[in-house]
Amino acid sequence: MPHPGMVRAGVEVTPLCDAVGPMGDQIALPLPQMFGGPDHPVWARVDPAAPWVLHFHCYLLRTPDGRTVLVDTGLGGPDSPAAGWAPVPGRLATELAAAGVRPEQVDTVVLTHLHSDHASGSLAADGSTPAFPNARYLVQRTELDWLEASGSPLLDAVVRPLRAAGCLDARAGEVTLAPEIKVFATPGHTPGHQSVAIGDHQLVVAGDVVLHPVQLADPTAGYVYDDAQPTATLTRQRLLAELTARHGILATAHFAEPFTQL
Repeated sequence: MPHPGMVRAGVEVTPLCDAVGPMGDQIALPLPQMFGGPDHPVWARVDPAAPWVLHFHCYLLRTPDGRTVLVDTGLGGPDSPAAGWAPVPGRLATELAAAGVRPEQVDTVVLTHLHSDHASGSLAADGSTPAFPNARYLVQRTELDWLEASGSPLLDAVVRPLRAAGCLDARAGEVTLAPEIKVFATPGHTPGHQSVAIGDHQLVVAGDVVLHPVQLADPTAGYVYDDAQPTATLTRQRLLAELTARHGILATAHFAEPFTQL
């Protein structure tokens, strides 16, 4: 069942738990090596041996005027590009059904970034049909350019089929989806990473801007798999400062509890 949701600025926000499990051995490292390095001062205050069990959250947004927006599509099926390191298959379809939403009711999918644990559920089981047939899939143009240059498996697994279906919507910068919902650039983890703000930053669905609670204890603890750690750190510091000033809610992808009050 989905986690309990909340309403901010009239938008119903429902976390959808796609999967729970440890990071696979192929990419797992001791926590200090993943966040900031063993000499980072945060590890004097946080247990470096604590296990990291990842939760994989997508988010359902429903507006007062009937818009249905899905933020991220999760891990996908058993043959997902994430299969080498994450607990596939994801259960997004089951979570959406439990929330009372059919795939055809989703009108917009926002992909915070094109990593396999956030975008691999974008297609149906046939690998070519959009999983959400009436939705446009919103991604930053910078993210597409980066992915195409990288030769990522997600090009064939996600991007090219969506483009062929005519539903890939590449944008540059801020996008207003509804009066209460704006998408804005939060680069660093990937070049075209984007987040979703509800109201006047009353709540932000932040993708992988903040991956682990240690980054709340010290936002300068960069993540080893960030594409550009200095940029990611600056983005994280700015977002956390803004949410703290507004007493806003941070909605994360990988924390055990999806919502954090700042």
